[in-house]
Amino acid sequence: MTSHHDPITDLDADALSQAIHARQVSCREVMQAYLTRIHRLNPVYNAIVNLAPDASLLAQADVCDAELAAGHSRGWMHGMPQAIKDTGATVGFPTTLGSPLRKGAVATKDSVMAARMKAAGSIVVGKTNMPELGLGSHTFNTLFGATPNAWDRQVSAGGSSGGAAVALAQRMLPVADGSDFMGSLRNPAGWNHIFGMRPSQGRVPYGPGADVWVDQLSTEGPMARTVTDLAKLLQVQSGHDTRVPLSLSSPFSADGLVCDASQLKGVRIGWLGDLNGYLAMEPGILEVCEQALQRMAGQGAIVTPLALGFDTDRLWQCWLAWRRALVGPRVGALMALPKAREHIKPEALWEYDHALTLRHTDFYKASQIRTSFYHHLVTLFDKVDVIALPVAQVWPFALAQRWPERIGERAMDTYHRWMECTIYATLGGLPALSVPAGFHPTQAWPMGLQLMGKPQGDAALLQVAAAYEAANTDMLAQRPA
Repeated sequence: MTSHHDPITDLDADALSQAIHARQVSCREVMQAYLTRIHRLNPVYNAIVNLAPDASLLAQADVCDAELAAGHSRGWMHGMPQAIKDTGATVGFPTTLGSPLRKGAVATKDSVMAARMKAAGSIVVGKTNMPELGLGSHTFNTLFGATPNAWDRQVSAGGSSGGAAVALAQRMLPVADGSDFMGSLRNPAGWNHIFGMRPSQGRVPYGPGADVWVDQLSTEGPMARTVTDLAKLLQVQSGHDTRVPLSLSSPFSADGLVCDASQLKGVRIGWLGDLNGYLAMEPGILEVCEQALQRMAGQGAIVTPLALGFDTDRLWQCWLAWRRALVGPRVGALMALPKAREHIKPEALWEYDHALTLRHTDFYKASQIRTSFYHHLVTLFDKVDVIALPVAQVWPFALAQRWPERIGERAMDTYHRWMECTIYATLGGLPALSVPAGFHPTQAWPMGLQLMGKPQGDAALLQVAAAYEAANTDMLAQRPA
């Protein structure tokens, strides 16, 4: 499918915000341009679900225009269309989580993140597609179907924020949001040639949900086509909320970002690679990431090999315990519904059944391992400013495949083992960002480089990404067909 250019949807989000506020374009014109693109492309990409009626959205845009005419702006996102990931409760829209058991679960309250984006002026046009219950980095479910990759419709978009990534890459949205448990903001960003950021734990208040103390491995965050847009959206999403007691009170601002490659000079980057052969990797992934690192070194960054220096098997067992503790109850909440087992995918049932055998002592031990790992990560940041590794261990795989059962000669023993490279930032609560690294040698498949920053070092990490962006303008300017 040929990608038609439009002067409005071609604008990056910050430029669009400026054009709206300068009244160079009206909010109605913006909404109409995006709706035209959505109606043309979404039937092919299936990225946005439960789309609101055009008349309602255009009427909301007219209100935004009237407010600007009266001298009032709601904020950076004034009049900008936004589709919220189907995990995020948004008043008037179902929060289906991609499950047929929840297709009628219309939200009566906004999540913290949705409320903040609406308060900043966004107009919610719909939700973005995701895997059932957010499990697995491949966006398909029996309720809405699959979302193909923005660059090749024969392969996966990644996940779980796959619909968000594809809508963004195909310019059906100016920015996108998502959530990240095991790379769900990072993996689809890497596979769709955009930026995706898992913020520091607590930077974006998550929920409020049934539990606000333990259930903190998932976090919401931004996706964008530029680092400036990424930072601006994170600023909208960030800040303490008393209902989420572990949310960070330290302010985050996008104002100090400098988009200049010279900012890479002297930045110390520790390259984990495949953890000395521990992580199975498909051919070509390490090479494309190393080429991205070499381009950073060409701007003065100091790139050195880094050993993780922690027992990776212990970390994986720690991860499985945490995952069972958190995912099990989420699946369990649906089990009382009629014919639940018939309508829940086998991977989710596997999580639930294993969670039933998890002992409190095992979970507490896993929490102690996680604590030791965090303290170890802090010592690594005495040597480096950023830790780097690939954002995925496989290239985008066939759309009809549920998950990669093998990487080369190595069997994957769980449906998510092929995404093990994403657990280190999650367990450490670190900010982690996927930057576009390049493409497969023979296919139009993007790959991302994962950059992890110091604890609560979101602004410094975004600065490294902005400098990387400035040094890679030609590669980043490439667009999907």
